[in-house]
Amino acid sequence: MTDTVAMPFWLVLILGILALVAIFDRIFAPSVRWYFRRRVNDAIDELNERLDLEIQPFRLTRRQGLIDQLLYDPDVIAAVDLQHQQSGTPRAVIMKEAEKYAAEIVPSFSPLTYFGIGTRAAKWLSQFAYRVRLGFTDDQALKRIPKNATVVFVMNHRSNMDYVLVTYLASKRASLSYAVGEWAQVIFLHSLLRSMGAYFIRRNSKNQLYRRVLAAYVRKATKQGVTQAVFPEGGLSPDGTLRPPKLGLLSYMVSGFRTDGDKDIVFIPVGINYDRVLEDRILTAKQEREATGRDYRVRVFRVAGFLAHLAKLRLQGRLYRYGYACVSFGEPLSLTEFARENDIDFSGHHETGDPVERKAREAHFAGVQKLGEALLGEIGAIIPVLPVALVATVLLENEDHWMGDLELKSRVFDLIQRIEAAGYHVHIPRHDRDYMLETGIRMLKMRHIMEANDDGLHRANLNEQLLLEYYANSIAHIVAAVRAGEGAEGAGHVERQGAS
Repeated sequence: MTDTVAMPFWLVLILGILALVAIFDRIFAPSVRWYFRRRVNDAIDELNERLDLEIQPFRLTRRQGLIDQLLYDPDVIAAVDLQHQQSGTPRAVIMKEAEKYAAEIVPSFSPLTYFGIGTRAAKWLSQFAYRVRLGFTDDQALKRIPKNATVVFVMNHRSNMDYVLVTYLASKRASLSYAVGEWAQVIFLHSLLRSMGAYFIRRNSKNQLYRRVLAAYVRKATKQGVTQAVFPEGGLSPDGTLRPPKLGLLSYMVSGFRTDGDKDIVFIPVGINYDRVLEDRILTAKQEREATGRDYRVRVFRVAGFLAHLAKLRLQGRLYRYGYACVSFGEPLSLTEFARENDIDFSGHHETGDPVERKAREAHFAGVQKLGEALLGEIGAIIPVLPVALVATVLLENEDHWMGDLELKSRVFDLIQRIEAAGYHVHIPRHDRDYMLETGIRMLKMRHIMEANDDGLHRANLNEQLLLEYYANSIAHIVAAVRAGEGAEGAGHVERQGAS
């Protein structure tokens, strides 16, 4: 027992390192973890004092814990049992598949990443690309939202910049959880978005088990008060118009909702518009190819050349930002009030063969359809009217007619007057209509969407008609409502007060 044992030096070194690691893990690591956890909790408390909508404990739960909650959700268990009965596949195999879906969906929110990196990057990128402006907002209505309510921002989807722009403008109010599609499943970007609280969805998946897992996550997040941001249209508009609502996520959010419950769901409509959408050529490419044969498909060398050109202009001090990007926040819509006023029952969401359950489910989806249409109406009524959209509208109405400065101004100013009289928000830079018109004309001329002759007359470039229509369509529903004699209320929006 007391004999000396000879050991190689390298083995002694390894054993010594392992011993130090064990000592640190058992004695020092708990104290270090406790110290950093306390610092993180203090930082979260400080953030919650500054934010209008606090970071909910659900978002700070360990990711594996959230995955386990989804796996043992009653609806997920029922879906596993149903698939087992239909296919004969062992339950353990199906549960493994459900776990894979849960791991794909569930985010790993980091307040440090969101507020330390994400919101700062969003601010820099937004201001680098655009002159960012806040349109209509009713701060008093936002402050009247009950503290225990779940808040959901619902917005039109013009560009992938929407995520960036709204994250920046809402950063002083809340941390938002987005649903992002397959485009974000890129290494590094995937991890960054997940740490910022985004959850990943397969937009067109028909897999019943996957849909049950996704529904369970959205339902739990909503019930736990997670502040979310969704695009009811479901995707980017290829022609610039508002698209009909897709009801999947809305249905998951309101499923099981009861008007006599202790927690309300409050939807805040958000209207977004740009003088230039970065992806406009890509979005209109299919129509362009069919109409003219021109091909604007994305190619790596084109993107690289575009970015290199931007960098060159920035270094030369000649980078002109892409006009205005404007966001308006509408009046909150309470789901409790909406359900009571429209006599809607959202509780029937279970997919069973029972006739009573089937009838309740049909009533649920009819209510979700009505809710989606109401929200799109609210969003459409607060979409900011910007210079490029106004000039594009007038040019299209007079596409074969050359106009001088005076005539063009007169037509645009007349349109502005009618839109404002109807109660819609027109963003007039510097409160100067002449400057606003110059801004719209300059943006269209820079891109050769508008042409001028030697006599100083203006006309739409007929070779770029699809792009001109794309920008005019961003306010086409407003122009149509104005000409039909409807105000902002008639277009689906309730009375609003003030603007900033």
